[in-house]
Amino acid sequence: MFSMDYTVTPVSDIYGSNCFTETEMAKYLSDTTIRELKQVQRGQKPLALSLADQVAAAMKEWALKKGATHYCHWFQPLTGLTAEKHNSFISPTKSGKVLLEFSGRELIQGEGDASSLPNGGLRTTFEARGYTAWDTSSPAFIKEIGGEKILYIPTAFFSYTGEALDKKVPLLRSTAALEKQTLRVLHALGTKAKRVIVNIGPEQEYFLVDKELYKKRPDLRLAGRTVLGTFAAKGQELDDHYYGQINDKVSNFMAELNYELWKLGISSKTQHLEAAPNQFEVAVVYDAANLATDHNQLLMEILQSVAWRHGMVALLHEKPFSGVNGSGKHDNWSLSTDDGTNLLSPGHDAQENLQFLLFLTAFLKALDEYAPLIRCGAATAGNDFRLGGAEAPPAIISIFLGEQLTSMLDAFAEDKVYQAPGGAKVAIGVSPLPQLPLDLTDRNRTSPMAFTGNKFEFRMVGSSQSMSGPNIYLNTAMASVLEEAANRLEKAQDTKAECRALIKEFYKGHKRIVFNGNGYGPEWVEEAHRRGLAERKDMVDALPEMVTEKAIRLFESQGVFTREEVVSREGIYLDTFSKQVNIEAAVMNEMVSKSIIPAVSGYLKELAGSVKAQEEMDLDTTAQRRQLKRLSHALERAIKQVEALHLSIAKAQAVDDMLEKAKAYRDDVRGQMEGLRGTVDEMENLTDKKVWPYPSYDDLLFTL
Repeated sequence: MFSMDYTVTPVSDIYGSNCFTETEMAKYLSDTTIRELKQVQRGQKPLALSLADQVAAAMKEWALKKGATHYCHWFQPLTGLTAEKHNSFISPTKSGKVLLEFSGRELIQGEGDASSLPNGGLRTTFEARGYTAWDTSSPAFIKEIGGEKILYIPTAFFSYTGEALDKKVPLLRSTAALEKQTLRVLHALGTKAKRVIVNIGPEQEYFLVDKELYKKRPDLRLAGRTVLGTFAAKGQELDDHYYGQINDKVSNFMAELNYELWKLGISSKTQHLEAAPNQFEVAVVYDAANLATDHNQLLMEILQSVAWRHGMVALLHEKPFSGVNGSGKHDNWSLSTDDGTNLLSPGHDAQENLQFLLFLTAFLKALDEYAPLIRCGAATAGNDFRLGGAEAPPAIISIFLGEQLTSMLDAFAEDKVYQAPGGAKVAIGVSPLPQLPLDLTDRNRTSPMAFTGNKFEFRMVGSSQSMSGPNIYLNTAMASVLEEAANRLEKAQDTKAECRALIKEFYKGHKRIVFNGNGYGPEWVEEAHRRGLAERKDMVDALPEMVTEKAIRLFESQGVFTREEVVSREGIYLDTFSKQVNIEAAVMNEMVSKSIIPAVSGYLKELAGSVKAQEEMDLDTTAQRRQLKRLSHALERAIKQVEALHLSIAKAQAVDDMLEKAKAYRDDVRGQMEGLRGTVDEMENLTDKKVWPYPSYDDLLFTL
């Protein structure tokens, strides 16, 4: 049972205590050294080895005082998870003693095996060298693992020949590209900003299940989701779980989760029950994209380890249970300057309004122009089961602006006077916008991309995903459009007139992507097709958009990916999809053939004996015989379907081309799995719970 008395130890005392923040640095480094490090972080000067030596010495001293014995370079390979290799601080001496050492060189660079992690052909077994490089913009931290304390150093991971092999490098490249083009636009408009920060605030959804029940479900253990299981008698139809009372066990888990997150400087802010039984959400305060991404990766790891200590398992799969809502990770995206100005906030005077409208309409153009690519940012095998249902946005990119903001833009584009609610008339771009509340709009939970007053909420992202991918695509697309705007503004004789022209052009040319209605309705899909908006229903449909010539030109022009890096990623993600479906199909086959078929066969024998005994007693067994036949036919069908699934897996494995292999797994293997699941779920409904070999949905969703 976790217990922490915050009257004795205030949150302010523990917050960031395991993070090597500027406050901690100040205890070990001079003001001059910290200023130099900040210049390195901002890209204003290169990192000198002498500076690295000073920081490494301070970091080591701080870590040793915290009780750390090892350090590691912590990075984010293309598995979507994190990776680490631990090294101790000890260095043996000739006298049989040890020194505790950590140099600037060890801080700056490490080495890993680049051929043993996903690389899409960029590395082969005999070309194994890869490097980890210190990310100065993300603070080091102490992670406590089973009583052991280890210094973690956030790093980038790249190959011997310089290709990015992780999710951090392209994210940093994309934020740099977006900052560069945003500053050009701001300077052309007369704003003297020095820095631009891409901010994101992830909202993390997850399920909790009992640990002992989890251990009895091979599909949850190996695939992260249930591949079998009939609906529970009760689901979420009463809407009684959402924002409901949190029970004592989960409350205690959440208390320890917050404690662990706060120690690392992760600003866990909101926690609540979500719509489905045993589903929850934790949200953090927004931060710079790179740091927020690191924090979200840490949050997912800590979420799972703390849940395990409390006798539960945290499921991060997008759709662990059929028939109830899946889990997403809303990506709240915005831009701000170094003085704290939010570029997506409407402001109060004409110049600010023009600036706001330019960035707003540039975002519309970016999403419309590169919608199929943005869709890739939410493409995962798990998300295929979630998107497009009445629980998550459809797999069509659109933007919700709300009626008021849409009406303003309509008026602006047609040189008309906008009549605000209440009768006030405002000529936008000449006079100020009417003073508006922060939330210009209602929320639209059915929209893939909703404007929520001063930010965009990308609602398609899956719960298990790294935040890097979605934001790489958003940042790069936006950078490209802002580059176009900057080129025109810098050449313009009348900057304000050119700004108004850009706003009109961007909005009129890309208004088709604005949709303020119900995204769950089938009529929207028809309307989207009429508008010419692309629909990529699943991961396999979406991924080829990464390697179109248009996408590659975009990435190369902004310096985010080389052609080789993009092609390698498409191959990695397609291969990952095939392997994930293969695991799901294999575990389904094993569960059915090794446990369910024997259990049902035994139950049939028992049921047949019961029917025979009743008939000997001259009792009517018509209903029992009907159930006996139904179960017998289902069992026979399941045996045939297991054989068919096994053959479809073998057939898919034999395909060489990555895309065609993924299509085979999507169409053939998943199709066979769906049929087998229907049969097995029917058998579960007809079989005595006492003999069914696996915990049911009733057990998993309503036991904590």
